[in-house]
Amino acid sequence: MPCRVPWRAVSTDEREQVVRDGEASTPMVAQWRRLKEAHPDALLFFRMGDFYELFFDDAVNAAPALEVALTRRGKDRGEEVPMCGVPVHAVETYLHRAIRKGFKVAVCEQMEDPAEARRRGGKALVERDVVRLVTPGTLTEDALLDPLQHNWLAAVAIERERAALARVDLSTGRFETEALDRDGLAGALARLAPAELLAPVERLQEPQLTRQLREVSDRITPIAQVRFDPGVGARILKARFGLADLAPLGELERAELGAAGALVDYLELTQKSGGFRLDRPVRIDDGALLQIDPATRRSLELLRGPDGDRAGSLLAAIDRTTSAIGARLLARRIAEPAARHELIRPRADRVAVLVEDDRLCHALRALLTGMPDPERPLARLAAGRGGPRDLRALGDAADRAGRAGALLGNGPDCLATLLPDLLGLEELADRLLTTLAEPAPLRVEDGGLLRPGVDAEYDRLVSMRDAGRSHLDGFEQRLRQETGIGNLKVRHNGMLGWYVEVPAAQEGRVPASFIRRQGLAGAVRFTTAELQALERALGEAADGAQARACEIYQVLCQDVLAQAARLRSAAAALAELDVAAGLAELARSGGWVRPELVDEPVFAIEAGRHPVVEAALRANGEPFVANDCDLAPDQRLWLLTGPNMAGKSTFLRQNALIVVLAQAGAFVPARSARIGLVDRLFSRVGAADDLARGRSTFMVEMLETSTILARATERSLVVLDEIGRGTSTWDGLSIAWAVVEHLHDKVRCRGLFATHYHELTHLAASLPRLALHRVKVQEWQGSIVFLHEIGKGVAESSYGIHVAALAGLPKPVLNRARQVLAKLERNEAKGTAARLARDLPLLALLEEPAEAPEPPADPVRVLLESVDPDSLAPKEALDLLYQLKQAAGS
Repeated sequence: MPCRVPWRAVSTDEREQVVRDGEASTPMVAQWRRLKEAHPDALLFFRMGDFYELFFDDAVNAAPALEVALTRRGKDRGEEVPMCGVPVHAVETYLHRAIRKGFKVAVCEQMEDPAEARRRGGKALVERDVVRLVTPGTLTEDALLDPLQHNWLAAVAIERERAALARVDLSTGRFETEALDRDGLAGALARLAPAELLAPVERLQEPQLTRQLREVSDRITPIAQVRFDPGVGARILKARFGLADLAPLGELERAELGAAGALVDYLELTQKSGGFRLDRPVRIDDGALLQIDPATRRSLELLRGPDGDRAGSLLAAIDRTTSAIGARLLARRIAEPAARHELIRPRADRVAVLVEDDRLCHALRALLTGMPDPERPLARLAAGRGGPRDLRALGDAADRAGRAGALLGNGPDCLATLLPDLLGLEELADRLLTTLAEPAPLRVEDGGLLRPGVDAEYDRLVSMRDAGRSHLDGFEQRLRQETGIGNLKVRHNGMLGWYVEVPAAQEGRVPASFIRRQGLAGAVRFTTAELQALERALGEAADGAQARACEIYQVLCQDVLAQAARLRSAAAALAELDVAAGLAELARSGGWVRPELVDEPVFAIEAGRHPVVEAALRANGEPFVANDCDLAPDQRLWLLTGPNMAGKSTFLRQNALIVVLAQAGAFVPARSARIGLVDRLFSRVGAADDLARGRSTFMVEMLETSTILARATERSLVVLDEIGRGTSTWDGLSIAWAVVEHLHDKVRCRGLFATHYHELTHLAASLPRLALHRVKVQEWQGSIVFLHEIGKGVAESSYGIHVAALAGLPKPVLNRARQVLAKLERNEAKGTAARLARDLPLLALLEEPAEAPEPPADPVRVLLESVDPDSLAPKEALDLLYQLKQAAGS
């Protein structure tokens, strides 16, 4: 652990070397150039005492992004040197700004105390080197991270038709790999939403792959193809984890080796000290997770709401966790629902136990509320970037782990399996909490590390230091009395140390024993033999106290890292308990039930509800209308008709979300649920264009539909809304017709298909497993009431004009629309049927027996239907009477 007495400021000589005029670069600028040449694509944060300085183009580019002043001092090679700087103590704020604005940052530290450099010669430079390259995927500081989400650094590798992803969250050390077919790459990347993505530079020449990558990450780092070589990757993994062979890591495919090796290689390049911590990579087996493509994730708003942030998402609606580690685990479960019973069952068992045991659930939630995050502090300590607060957080978490274990006692097996991970850290927790002050300082150098009475030597040195400071206060008062200078001050800075300052006008009253140190415009600074002796004693006591604190801190860090594996296991167990208790609380308060998950291709939901919409309605005191959905093998595909705004989209999405919740191990918002495990979930609900890529709404719709038809299986659930609406009526109807047939006959999946094409309902006569359902509405006084209920049958109408009336279209427009609709329905019905029968031979069943010609429309009724009484002027009303009389006589 790095821990040292604070270095004194950089010498005046060094600062002068930066700003000295001259045609050739000074040694300081030459040092900067050497380090900058090694990191040309990053901002070089060049440590100089209490500041990180930036020079030349770095300063010009960074100043506006970091919101700091750009200055120019001196010349180098005949040109002024642009420069700006940020204080060391606030560097995290500026790192966050730089990363957010798209920069990488090379952090260059002083590798020695300036006093050591001075011993080598009067103008020797302090040794410096880049110790870390900060990129979006390599962040570890809490101030730079979302505590509720993982910060993934991912690498993608491709070997022929196989692809692989390796991912690391450096802030926690989690490391995972996954092999998959190339057509599954987009879905896997969307599941991760990586902060930074490494890709072979040669592969980025492939437009289709580049589009896939850009859809999930705007921070793609090109890496040379040789870094993804499977053989190189195998050697890197063996060296990193000290393995003679890779058997303990599982049967990694060639692409996985390439991706994992490139990822570790990149981390070793950016984390110069090599002190970062990684778990051994865990392989995600093919078929272990529910596959959800990017369009479906957007449609269902799993982690992000309609505005792109957390609000309005499924995660926001169900999150009852009380800790950061629990929140991150819940987010993973929702982003990556499982597809195997052995993964889902233990999670659901824990929720069920805590639903039944209300007292235990509340006790766990109270215990975990406000718990510090143990995962990220542990990773920082391993990387040498930790501090006393990280140690204190780990002590707190270890203490709560022990108390959680005591709460579980001899509980059910699903909870008892967590006990070994929770117990055994009591001694470490006690040592950390009784040794470290509360609150702990951010850095050891800030002082106040230890509780009084913990270490006698530390207490003695602190007492001497504080006594010396008190003596300096008395020294100042005594000098004022002796000299008669009432505004004399005893002060300290990093360059001069302690000094006596008097106004320049009072310099004549200063005793001869004072030693002049520095003259300013309005003041003069001195020292005295007594002040020098006091300063030495004070410095020795302060440095001694700090050195002793550093010594104790180092020992504590070693003790923590020696038990890092147990701490990680305890953190994982606490996260499991937090998620289970939160989901149990949600289930109890919302009346949710445990779903029955089976292998048979069933989907029987009784009184299902939409979790997000229901929560929003409840907040306004409104009820949610529940609906059943039974996709039994003999009616596995539902065709749903009904007007807009009646609840079709809500019904479609709620059933998809019930699958996500069930396979995440949660209870579901329903009276009962029996679900056959779903391998792939597809939802095409809502319309959006992609103008940046030149794609219309209809093109996006067709691309997403194509993906569904190509990848769905018999075990999938497909939810589709209004396929074919982006083109002409006949084109759209034809496409929708063919899609329904393909889903029914070829894919044979469970599905919900909502449409305004009422002609599709005739397919029920030829497709035996197609069931017709409608959204119920009630007509009342010329308007409609949405009942939000799903029933069997076909909607009588699309009620488009009624919906337009609810939206406030002008009455003349509505009246004219009714006239046009009546005419179209009378005159076009037979033409429609004939055209369909001609263009689509399978629609011959639509032909109807010839009927007698319809009687002509009543001219009086037609005229009255076109009138808006509220808008008639008196003269227009009189004219209307004459028109009615004439029509009646015609």
